[in-house]
Amino acid sequence: MSRAVPAAADAGLPIAAVERETGLAKDTLRVWERRYGFPQPLRDGAGNRRYPAAQVERLKVIRRLLDAGQRPGKVVGLDSAALQALLSGQAPLTPAAAARLPAGSELPSLQAMLDAIAAHDPQTLRRALTHARLGMGLASFINELVVPLSKAVGEAWMRGRLEIFEEHLYTELVSGVLRDAIAGLAPAVESGRPRILLTTLPQEQHGLGLLMVAALLTLEGCSCISLGTQTPLGDIALAAAVHDADVVALSFTSVQSGTAVLESLRVLRIRLPGQTGLWVGGSCSALYHKPLAGITAVRSLSDLPGVVAQWHCEHPQH
Repeated sequence: MSRAVPAAADAGLPIAAVERETGLAKDTLRVWERRYGFPQPLRDGAGNRRYPAAQVERLKVIRRLLDAGQRPGKVVGLDSAALQALLSGQAPLTPAAAARLPAGSELPSLQAMLDAIAAHDPQTLRRALTHARLGMGLASFINELVVPLSKAVGEAWMRGRLEIFEEHLYTELVSGVLRDAIAGLAPAVESGRPRILLTTLPQEQHGLGLLMVAALLTLEGCSCISLGTQTPLGDIALAAAVHDADVVALSFTSVQSGTAVLESLRVLRIRLPGQTGLWVGGSCSALYHKPLAGITAVRSLSDLPGVVAQWHCEHPQH
């Protein structure tokens, strides 16, 4: 049960502020309070929840662990020491963060880009990313730099070496570079086939993966229509029909349970016409446990050219 706030200088943060600080929704905090007994907010004179600083910091660690693939039921009830021990057991920020670009290249290293993020120097980072895209070519830029750099940024954030706003800034800068690249290629493939509709399901908020996929598919001559993130199933099916999509492509993280992901895909497969392909990929391991009827699971971005080639073999009329 929530306790009254003592007469102290630090009366804690209101729930709206905790939502902003941690990225955890208000409803999620209330559900955890009832289900797991944490957090344990105090109450002010009006009966509103107030969260002490120590609980907010604990919630931040929980959020990092959730983003690393842990489940609420396994981590929310742990004390601070157990959470830190679990966090310390996650993969350290090593080779990926220190990896270099191809030998003999004068392009910046991943570590130099991480340093620019930590130094709050977006101009340097934007120039480095743009230079790398032009120097490496778009496909190599994505597969050899953006993928490992994004992993390194995620690891650094998870271990508390980067703040949320720094990770968001990185994502926005990379997204801008990729959008510019796609815009430069799009006029040449406006009528290209397959025509691919890209999005994520509700609860899937990360759009950087979609942009990487869109860029690589555009390189393969595909015409891409992106709906952004968090599109309801019914709207995906409707948009696929309206845009005469040959394929619907979805990106998944580990934020949802594998069971929920597979059920959503089953429903979507039924709603889509049989001739409309459904391609899925990302870090949700349930996608790859066994073949999914009527669904193509793409394990790696580097597999996309082969998947597109297979589509053309199966649709020679295009």
